[in-house]
Amino acid sequence: MRWDAIRGDEIRVKQQKGGRELDIPLHPELAAILSKAPRVATTIITTQRGKPFSPGGVTLGHAMRAWCDAVALPHCSAHGLRKASATRLAEAGCPAHEIMSITGHETLSEVDRYTKAASQKRLARAAMLRIVNKGER
Repeated sequence: MRWDAIRGDEIRVKQQKGGRELDIPLHPELAAILSKAPRVATTIITTQRGKPFSPGGVTLGHAMRAWCDAVALPHCSAHGLRKASATRLAEAGCPAHEIMSITGHETLSEVDRYTKAASQKRLARAAMLRIVNKGER
């Protein structure tokens, strides 16, 4: 991701697979952090040598794997961030198409795979709340 991809409160992301471009709102906390970050390179996250990560060389996924292993988080990964985002959005009550607009998934079945557990928990709480509230009348 390049610094020039940040446009106001959004970032334009070009997906590696398929080349689709997504305009994604920045979370306010991330926007605040990025506004204070030094812009020493054209890309936001760089290799140890200050170069951009590339699909053919050292990838961000490989770097994330090393960083997670270094802090004893072997269950975490770059792909896990996408899954965690989908789950958090589902837990917040976002419909599948809103989740897809942020995660970049192209089909409902892909989003469903990641959000089924989160949706079940949220829907179960909502259902129980309906029963509890109905009993109070």
